[in-house]
Amino acid sequence: MNQDFEIPDSLTAFEPTPDSIKPLVMIRTDLADQYTTVAGPIGDLYVGFTSLGVTSIVPTSDESMFLDVHAGTVGRPAYRAEELPSRLGNLLLQSFDTGKLGKLPVDLRQLSAFQREVLNVTAGIPPGEVRPYGWVAREMGNTGAVRAVGSALGRNPVPIVIPCHRVVRSDGAVGSYAFGPLMKKTLLEHEGMSSELFEPGSLQYVGSDTTDVFCFPTCRNARRIVASHRMVFRTPQRAIDAGYRPCKVCRPG
Repeated sequence: MNQDFEIPDSLTAFEPTPDSIKPLVMIRTDLADQYTTVAGPIGDLYVGFTSLGVTSIVPTSDESMFLDVHAGTVGRPAYRAEELPSRLGNLLLQSFDTGKLGKLPVDLRQLSAFQREVLNVTAGIPPGEVRPYGWVAREMGNTGAVRAVGSALGRNPVPIVIPCHRVVRSDGAVGSYAFGPLMKKTLLEHEGMSSELFEPGSLQYVGSDTTDVFCFPTCRNARRIVASHRMVFRTPQRAIDAGYRPCKVCRPG
């Protein structure tokens, strides 16, 4: 026997989620980021973050530019926060001070495995030193991926802490940078590198005739070589042909 039931009003008229709590729900479920401003190595910058770590860094004072860049690189909305969580803020400042990623957590889940590998290799380049794009590809075991490496670095969502500014062209020129070559030079100069190192044709390899080891010119071992024992080579192969072996620290090839 069929019987008609009257559905209570309480079940037919659910209230929609208030707009005021929507950001909080999205943030707590990691469907949206938060962001704030901090003092960076060469000026103020915007930092995006989630409970998993830093998601974006944009060296600008223009909030609308940050939001555009963040949306393009991260692909999630972002809501303004007063400040970074204390632990994350301390680790970020430590990363700025040391020039190393260190224990700073970064949330790169939107990137491909290849992009994350490029950034992982790049994160190991010490402050005050540079490497060519081909070096990154070789460290990944993929010497034919130089262009893809450049593209991945151009989309690095967390520059400065993952130092894509330390990757230069094979001839020594600074090459491209998401925020312009001038900012790239400024970051390198902030780390103590001379602007003379960034001219086309400037990348040479430096060897010591006492150790028969050759390095990239910015390697900490290269800086220890006194002028009377310094040998300069245009390519790694010329150094090898002269009986020199690659430095185990900077691994020039």
